Amino acid sequence: MDRRKFLKNSSLTLTGIAASKLLLGQESIFSFNPEFKGKRPNILFIMTDQQFAGAMSNAGNKNLKTPAMDYIAANGMRFEKSYCPTPLCVPSRSSMFTGMYPHEINVPINNMKAEWDTKQYPYMGKIMAKAGYDTGYVGKWHLPALPEDINTHGFEYIKYAKDNRIDALVDGACRDFMMEKREKPFLLVSSFVNPHDICQWARGDEMLNDHLGEAPAPEDCPELPANFEIPELEPDILRLMQTYSPTTYPTTDWDEGKWRQYRWAYYRLIEMVDARIQKVLDALKESGQEENTIIIFTSDHGDGHGAHKWNQKQVLYEESARVPLMVSWKGTIEGGSVNNKEVVSTGIDLIPTMCDIAGVVAPAYLKGSSFKNLALGKKEPTWREYTVIETEFCQSKESFHIKGRCVRTENFKYMVYDKGNLHEQLFDMLKDPGETNNLACKSAYQKQLVRHRRHLVKWMKETSDEFTLPC
Repeated sequence: MDRRKFLKNSSLTLTGIAASKLLLGQESIFSFNPEFKGKRPNILFIMTDQQFAGAMSNAGNKNLKTPAMDYIAANGMRFEKSYCPTPLCVPSRSSMFTGMYPHEINVPINNMKAEWDTKQYPYMGKIMAKAGYDTGYVGKWHLPALPEDINTHGFEYIKYAKDNRIDALVDGACRDFMMEKREKPFLLVSSFVNPHDICQWARGDEMLNDHLGEAPAPEDCPELPANFEIPELEPDILRLMQTYSPTTYPTTDWDEGKWRQYRWAYYRLIEMVDARIQKVLDALKESGQEENTIIIFTSDHGDGHGAHKWNQKQVLYEESARVPLMVSWKGTIEGGSVNNKEVVSTGIDLIPTMCDIAGVVAPAYLKGSSFKNLALGKKEPTWREYTVIETEFCQSKESFHIKGRCVRTENFKYMVYDKGNLHEQLFDMLKDPGETNNLACKSAYQKQLVRHRRHLVKWMKETSDEFTLPC
């Protein structure tokens, strides 16, 4: 056997780390898992932009119909407590595609320049290519790397890697990738823009209004959420932020009718992107690879869509920070199952999960954990007690130097901001899922408050976070 054939064959097997070193021509960042058995599945990673976890009909939302997302849920597991690493596009995506927290790679805002050593902390595409996967990326990019710089991000097949107005092109390019004849398994990222265009709707974009059509009368639109009003004992910096960014938050003088129309437009944008996702799922079936493909579905962050009179993101409330996460493997994962116990992070847990699926041990520097076994219905007794979400308020690439941190445990949620007069919020998420009753100032909950502060301090030390805890 000549050298070329040897390298090709070695990339298709799990014979050990020595083969991967030959294949890569360098020291590998991980080793193959000797306990892995069977054929390695493909991974189809579908991502929307700015979709709150509750904005799907399979999550019980009666204001929209999402048959494609429902199909993924019907053939897999939906994670109820899934959170983005930060509720803002570029830092969230940078975290998702490196497995690092935003502050660790110095991408706290929408800065399009990579501020970390991509050799030390490589992109997802690079990691999975080294694991022996064909890698593809189609659709919205918004990552601090040039799409054409394949040597940096590692996605060998890349199409329409832009930031806006490309959803109609995504499914066709995904279909082309999945129809290719190949010997290796694939990782394909199918990244959609919407419902992110709700930002433009709020600003009165006439082109978008023409695309969606005229909003119905307010009384014919979805009702206001139960947590529509601004809660008592809310950190004052949040409403000040709305005045700092009037183009981001053009909603401060909206009446209830306008908010109801906003919610109507948001749900219509989700239905539109769901139809595009359906075409990707149809292409997967047509390729004959559905039963050997794990589908992971999520969004980079959520949208306030009227809760607490908030639109867009950046704030740490549930609607902006909690995102959909579904894992489907037809015939293998129990269909229609729901995990409502473990708190999962789409920032640090995504790459460890993909490595687990690929049959390799994740790079040692990653702090996240694989949720593959959770998706398979297996217990993970050592799963972390909490996850942390971070935020830094900004206007595009300009930081306001106002930061926040959130600790989400199984039943409580603690939020703290480093500026303003009132800094902290604590919510009992079992009794108060709408985050309307701040318990941070109540004596009966001081033990919980101290407990969550300690979690945050511990996490800050472990991740070298320089956030200033005002308390």
